[in-house]
Amino acid sequence: MIVIDGSSLTCDQLAAASLRRLPVTLSEVGRARAVESNAFADRVALDRPIYGRSTGVGANRTLGLVDPDSQALDLVRSHATASGPLRSAERVRAMLVIRLNQLAAGGSGADPRILDALAAMITADALPDVRELGSIGTGDLPALAVTALALMGEAPTARPAPVTVRFASGDALPFLSSNAATLADAALALVELRSLAESALVLAALSLRAVDGNPEAFSAAVEQATPFEGARQVCATIRELVEDGWQPARIQDPFGLRTLPQVHGAFLDELRRLQDTIERLINAPSENPVMLADYGVAHHGGFHAAYLAQALDSAALGAAQSAQLSLARLTMLDEPALTGRHPFLADGTPGSSGLMIAEYVAASALASVRAAATPAGLQSVTLSRGVEEDASFASLAAHQAGVVASGYRTVLAAELLAAVRCLRQRGIEPGRLAPAVAAMATVGVDDRDRDLTGDLAAAEAVVGELAQIMSSSGRSSSA
Repeated sequence: MIVIDGSSLTCDQLAAASLRRLPVTLSEVGRARAVESNAFADRVALDRPIYGRSTGVGANRTLGLVDPDSQALDLVRSHATASGPLRSAERVRAMLVIRLNQLAAGGSGADPRILDALAAMITADALPDVRELGSIGTGDLPALAVTALALMGEAPTARPAPVTVRFASGDALPFLSSNAATLADAALALVELRSLAESALVLAALSLRAVDGNPEAFSAAVEQATPFEGARQVCATIRELVEDGWQPARIQDPFGLRTLPQVHGAFLDELRRLQDTIERLINAPSENPVMLADYGVAHHGGFHAAYLAQALDSAALGAAQSAQLSLARLTMLDEPALTGRHPFLADGTPGSSGLMIAEYVAASALASVRAAATPAGLQSVTLSRGVEEDASFASLAAHQAGVVASGYRTVLAAELLAAVRCLRQRGIEPGRLAPAVAAMATVGVDDRDRDLTGDLAAAEAVVGELAQIMSSSGRSSSA
């Protein structure tokens, strides 16, 4: 069970919740925080203006509200405007869980009954229709507004909502004031990228063994030469996965192998940073203004998700560089001078193409990764009559991270096909890597020229599980 307390939600829990693998329940501690914040907000609102509660929003912030409760409903209805395709159920579930957890952090000032209704919505899987477009990284306003309408019974849900709740002036803006949808996309992309990054080390070990590579590039001395946690993890993991006993064919291997600690290690470090950033934000009271009895009221810019955008951009760039090394290793595996086999690991028929087109597919996937790794943080915009003159576009960065993960998976799958074929053709016993090779036992066993689309699809299904396969066999793939 995932207990929502406003302080301990993780990316892995979100991934499980998105697939309904674990039930979600609101803790008494989290609800108590919301009760305290609500009471504090009610007291403070008697003595001073509160943005969105007694004033308009955006460029209308200087205008007092004539009928706050009625205009709060109008705010929700107007801000539900969106466009684009509907988001998947997995993404919407993750968004709802994040928003519930943020509200349980106790800074919104909203009525605790909204948390109760949201928790019931999650349990019933009564998902609102959330469309793709409308966020610029300063709050996922349309996504959360349509969720609020669904909680009020004014918008459809995938299944009947068991509870409806009325939003008043102290609830509308506080509920909308979050990047929960963006954080959901970021968390799901992070979990997938992390799994692929761990599997990439298994792949690199397969390729290293397939070409009689030189393990010196992963020695303890290299951990001193590249003094970063990620690089050290790569070196230690490769040493754990491969066994001594072959004569290296070269004093120095191509960069696809030799610079793996430096390139892939940096990627691992960026993924750690991204996970830390996401988990800090999903456990923080994100609302503007924030209502904390112990600290007071603050009108602030915490909704500006620059931390998240920069962490996502860096992770995407790291994935692009790691994917480039994977393509380099695939090219290496297709080269007779390095493998001693026929060009493209073909069956020996003169002029046969073997895995030639797999390189093209991987290069095409890498191109999509590179395009999606263009930093979203370079974007900006001025809106709301000029008073909101910047945006993080973290929402775009999170979407791009998902695209990066998909392309990265394809590149790694192509390398997996080639590495396993090379090991088989050369008659090399995979040793500690046997479980990874066994997972591909029925894939790609026919080396004749043929359509390899199905083989690539099968490899894509396996590649994200390689680290888990190795771990469950007693050989951990992460040191």
